[in-house]
Amino acid sequence: MAIKKISLMEAYMLETIRSNGVSNKEILTQIEQRNVSQWKALNANFDFNDLVKLANQNKDAFKSIVLNGYEVKFVTFKGVQRLLQLKFNKVEEQDYRLIDKGIAGLRLDASQLFKLKQMLSQNWVVHEKPSKDSDYLSKEIRIELVY
Repeated sequence: MAIKKISLMEAYMLETIRSNGVSNKEILTQIEQRNVSQWKALNANFDFNDLVKLANQNKDAFKSIVLNGYEVKFVTFKGVQRLLQLKFNKVEEQDYRLIDKGIAGLRLDASQLFKLKQMLSQNWVVHEKPSKDSDYLSKEIRIELVY
């Protein structure tokens, strides 16, 4: 099954919901019931009804997005930073540093790295190398914008 593409705003909404402890099952149930009003408290600037509209376009595709992941159609530099915070709880200066064309020094485990590669749009490239510290399961990641 091909990975589904969504907008950066749709990704923000999904990851905001998830980062507040809402399970995939609950997301799917609430969307199916068109009962998204409680999520307004998570971010008053989002119209979570947009996720209902997305699901109404193709229910199976939306289910796949929630359960199997997604690719963001186009991710901005700030968008990468926000997604790292929402999806992986990674913040600038604490978990990575900014470089000229991207981000360096980010440490992710194999599962997180897979999800990151899957969701980034094609205007980004991910470089990885084994971590230098004792945590042999993590990799040091550099994410660069390509033109």
